[in-house]
Amino acid sequence: MVTGMMIVEVMQRPRLLPQRSFPRYAYLPGRMPHPVRDPAGHSYRVEPAPILPTLDSDEFAWGSDLFNHGYYWEAHEAWEGLWQVAGRGAPLRTLFKGLILVSAAGVKIREGKHAAAIRHAGRAAALLRRLNTADHTFERALGMSPAGLAEHAEAAAGTPAALQATVLGQPQPVFDFILGPSSGDRPIGLQKTNGHP
Repeated sequence: MVTGMMIVEVMQRPRLLPQRSFPRYAYLPGRMPHPVRDPAGHSYRVEPAPILPTLDSDEFAWGSDLFNHGYYWEAHEAWEGLWQVAGRGAPLRTLFKGLILVSAAGVKIREGKHAAAIRHAGRAAALLRRLNTADHTFERALGMSPAGLAEHAEAAAGTPAALQATVLGQPQPVFDFILGPSSGDRPIGLQKTNGHP
């Protein structure tokens, strides 16, 4: 056991949109071509499709797929599109901003930038804890309450991840939970297996 390091357990990471292919690499700043600005980027000249800022939209599910599989910069971009069109001051906009910041924390964890990861996770947690979850809409969409997500994000950022060496651009999950619709009474973030992600 490694003391003081978070070991991300292997868990089944289901796909919400299995028909959609993942990008050819998980972007980390300065290590791979910028996805949209560099002609070699995986999303260069890809025009964004019109989106509706809802929790049952394909774009929300796509952001969750990207996040769950370690494509944090790409998840940030997917959710940023939703955040941009969500109503100002709406709780949904706050949720999207929280998810964007958790994704940014994931990027910083992968980069080994501990202080920046803590800062992003803390900002995300503050937003997520402000959400009124009395109707459980967000909890059903995330597989956990926004406050639970806040706790998970802060814990992950506060404990350096024991990252394995990967091929440049290979995605690497750094959070010990997954986002997605609740399955019965148990959030999918708690359904761990001994299989591969």
